[in-house]
Amino acid sequence: MVGLALFCQGLGQAVTPLWGANLISNRKIVGPIAIKIGFIMRINILFIGLAGLYFPNEITLIFVIFLLGLFGLAEGMQGVIFNYLTSKILPVARRGSLMGFRNFVGGLSASMFAFFVGDYLVGNQDKLEGYSYSFIIAFFISIFGLFALGLIREPAPPEIGKKQSFLRQLEAISFFLTKDANFRFFFWARAVATMGKMTLPFYVLYAGQEVGFSGYFLGALTFVFTLSNTFSNLVWGAIADFRGFRVVFLSSIILWMFSTSVYFFSVSFATSIVVFSLVGASVSGFESSSRAIVLEFGTLKERPNLIATSNTAAQLAGALGPLFGGFFASWLGYQAVFLIGICFLFMAALMVIILVPEPRRKGLMT
Repeated sequence: MVGLALFCQGLGQAVTPLWGANLISNRKIVGPIAIKIGFIMRINILFIGLAGLYFPNEITLIFVIFLLGLFGLAEGMQGVIFNYLTSKILPVARRGSLMGFRNFVGGLSASMFAFFVGDYLVGNQDKLEGYSYSFIIAFFISIFGLFALGLIREPAPPEIGKKQSFLRQLEAISFFLTKDANFRFFFWARAVATMGKMTLPFYVLYAGQEVGFSGYFLGALTFVFTLSNTFSNLVWGAIADFRGFRVVFLSSIILWMFSTSVYFFSVSFATSIVVFSLVGASVSGFESSSRAIVLEFGTLKERPNLIATSNTAAQLAGALGPLFGGFFASWLGYQAVFLIGICFLFMAALMVIILVPEPRRKGLMT
């Protein structure tokens, strides 16, 4: 059921990136659209919390899966719009450190909230009710992010694309993949690596199965995951400014493979803390680099379509990964999921090493 729920969210994310690109490709200012889509995302979070308070467990499960699908639809568009907005605002030379600091501040608040949720809301109340309150609180906290987004002074680009039909937008996928071999290879490498994310929802299930679930244990794991994710952003950002996002992409994948392999040798509270710390740092580098490298291909007016093309493949892989992972976990056990995930990560790293040069050093960026 965990795999099915994440599949619905990931499928939603895979369906709408091209719609997002179609919305903004002919607009000079995209901030207002980002705010509207962001609000739609947050409404689904609120409804998930309310469903847990007012419906029986079985009905709540159905609502959660449905609402995660709607959340994914909005998230797919938001990913394109927000990433394009980032490329307009942040200079290339400092993009790594600025993105890292942004993620650091957001992750720091998230880690504190996660510990509070695990130790107080989930640990000291009825389990479903505690989760419900955490979603509701998260909705109101995240609304402040939309107010901050509204304060951004967005620069108008020197040129914009033409308004296209959605069918023409679909044709753009094959055009960009044919036009730029380096982008094509990265497109596939990112999709393969994203399949490796099938392991993410099963770390906590495996740890809970072997060590035992408790509010404190869940809160501690979430706390160290988000905290390492938070502080590693500063390191990844500095590396990106110094060596480029390709190095960050490869380093995060290698660290991810190493951290996952720890569970083949030992499962305890201490090793779970280590695994979640390293995986949190790995995911941070992977997510930031996989999104940022796309911004270094093509021209500014081509960028919405490039982002949408890359995101579509990655999100489709991100949808299928947890679904397959759920089947593998049910039939073969959690360690089989981890082994398969490591194989996907290894293949992606090999593709980047052999086929994808650093865009900044090859003069590919315009």
